[in-house]
Amino acid sequence: MKPKRNSPLPHLPQRTWLYVNLPTMEYREAWDLQAKIVAARKDRILDTDVILFLEHPPVFTLGRRGGLDNLTVSEAFLENEGIPVLQVERGGDITFHGPGQLVIYPIIDLRAARLGVVDYVTALEEVMIRTAADWGLKAERNPRNRGVWVGNNKLGSIGVAIRRGVSFHGLAFNVNTSLKPFSWIHPCGLEDTEITSLERELSRTISSSQVRDAARHHMEDVFGVKLVIKRLAELKALLEKAGSA
Repeated sequence: MKPKRNSPLPHLPQRTWLYVNLPTMEYREAWDLQAKIVAARKDRILDTDVILFLEHPPVFTLGRRGGLDNLTVSEAFLENEGIPVLQVERGGDITFHGPGQLVIYPIIDLRAARLGVVDYVTALEEVMIRTAADWGLKAERNPRNRGVWVGNNKLGSIGVAIRRGVSFHGLAFNVNTSLKPFSWIHPCGLEDTEITSLERELSRTISSSQVRDAARHHMEDVFGVKLVIKRLAELKALLEKAGSA
């Protein structure tokens, strides 16, 4: 058994989050789902935080600092490749999502959880660092950009948005995703940055499902929560009930 590591967060009474393990989901659909959860949380209609684990089909997203100037190919090229570009409200610049990348969206009332934004982002980094360590890979923070890095190569990114104290969006951790689309952008707005993945760093096949399981375990440890499994249909039923209350 691995030794239990201390959380970077202050000790708080254990809370419960709803955990929804999703298949590959279109970005707009996941975005809409997050918006509904955020609305239910900030209006105090839904009394439990929610965390979504999923992957996206290929898509580029532009955060609040993002612009098409960090795209190194034409929009026509991306249209021909069938990859959309979406402007979203999260922090950060441009990034790519695609199959083989674990995306985690915690929808959390930060005030109720007594979490500051900096501590929250640091905790998300810690989850990725511990997950990489489970495969023997040393990932670290880098002061030039939030997220986690292996040397000068970025392994995982963070971009969050906050509405009335409720945080959404989250992290993207590269497991075995294609890295080619990252060469079509300046990732996170950094011109001299390469993106890497667990599979690339370890030069062997990595199971996405095993990485999901590890990341789930570390979310519980780092945030001091218990994740209660819910199916998507159950979550939607809760939101519909909340919306009619």
